[in-house]
Amino acid sequence: MSFTLYGRTLSSRFLLGTAGYPSPEVLRQAVRASGAQILTVGLKRTLAAAGDNGFIAAVRDTLRETGGQLLPNTAGCRTAREAITLAHMARELYDTAWIKLEVVGDEYTLQPDPWELVAAAEQLVRDGFQVFPYCTDDLVTCRRLLDAGCELLMPWGAPIGSGQGLLNPFALRTLRARLPGVPLIVDAGIGAPSHAAQAMELGIDAVLLNSAVAQAGDPVRMAAAFGQAIAAGRLGFEAGVMARQDMAVASTPVDGRPFLIG
Repeated sequence: MSFTLYGRTLSSRFLLGTAGYPSPEVLRQAVRASGAQILTVGLKRTLAAAGDNGFIAAVRDTLRETGGQLLPNTAGCRTAREAITLAHMARELYDTAWIKLEVVGDEYTLQPDPWELVAAAEQLVRDGFQVFPYCTDDLVTCRRLLDAGCELLMPWGAPIGSGQGLLNPFALRTLRARLPGVPLIVDAGIGAPSHAAQAMELGIDAVLLNSAVAQAGDPVRMAAAFGQAIAAGRLGFEAGVMARQDMAVASTPVDGRPFLIG
C-alpha cells in the first residue's frame, strides 16, 4: 500500500487539509483518526488572519507525533508571480521545499489557470522546489506540467469545496492510462468517502481533501471514514475490479451441470 512522492515513502494515501476546523483540538483528533501523513496549510490564509489561533501549532505538534510531512500551499494566488513569491515565503517559514501550487483563473469555479500554473511550475522547479501542481484533468495541461519538471500531478475531481465527487471519471481514467508511473492525486471536489473510494478504484494514487472532513458533523469520525475508504479503494484496484457487463450474467451457471431437486 506504500507509495513514494519526491523520494519520500509513505504508508498513507490520504492527504488532509487543515482549514476550517472548529478548533485546534478537533483538527488534532481528525488527523490522528485519518492516518494522513501529509497535511496542507495555506500561508496566505494565515497571513490574512494575522495569526492562526493555535492551528499551526496543532499541525506542527501532530506532524511531530506522526512523523508526517507539511505541504504548504499557494491557495488564493491569481498569477504566477504571486504564487512564486508566496512559495518562497513558505519555504523560509516552514523549512520545506515541498509546495502545493495553486494559481486560480476563475473566481466562480476556482479553476486553475493553466498558463500561469505552468509558468509558475517551471520557475519553482528551477528554484529547487518540489512542486505539487493543482490542475484540471486536461491531459495536455498535465503533460506540460510534467515537462516543466513536476514529478506528480493533482487533478481536480470537481470545483474546490463543492463536494460533487468525480465529475469526469473518464478524464481521470484517461490520465491514468496515458501517464503510467506518474503519481496522481485527486485534489478538490471530494464530498463523501464513496467519492474517494471511486477515485482509488480508478488507479489514482492518493486523495487530498479538506472541506469534506472539516465541515462534517463529526470531523473526527469522518476523517476515519475517509481513511478506510481510501485504503479500501486502493485494495480494490490492486485486486482488480470485475469488468462491467451490458447484460445480466448468472453468478452460478447451471447449464450442462447435474443438480438435484429436493
